[in-house]
Amino acid sequence: MKQVTAAIMLDGDKVLIAKRASGDRLSKKWEFPGGKIEAGESPEECLARELCEELGIEARVGSFFARSIYHYEHGVIELLAYFADWVSGEMFTHFHDDAKWVSIKDVDLYDFAPADVPIKEKLKNYFSCSE
Repeated sequence: MKQVTAAIMLDGDKVLIAKRASGDRLSKKWEFPGGKIEAGESPEECLARELCEELGIEARVGSFFARSIYHYEHGVIELLAYFADWVSGEMFTHFHDDAKWVSIKDVDLYDFAPADVPIKEKLKNYFSCSE
């Protein structure tokens, strides 16, 4: 099982999502940005590194939010989602076709990668309970 991280980056009632690149195994699917944990790396270190590599931003990784396990044809992943704050840097999309801030109320309009769906659902519930 591969461990993968995901960032829950919030700006008011909006969350940052990214569209997987054309030609990628999950091409055109939306996800919470992040990536694979490397040997000797903590999930928090991984997430900070991935946000820098993929989006060009420095982020402060905060508390754990949710976990999802999904069985893809190519293998099983454990997705670990953490809250993260954008500290500095100009955002660009190096490994994604797009990245955008979307209202939590509109996240269902986007076709998420299967492993990200339970995280998306928990995030919607988190916001509906805090209103």
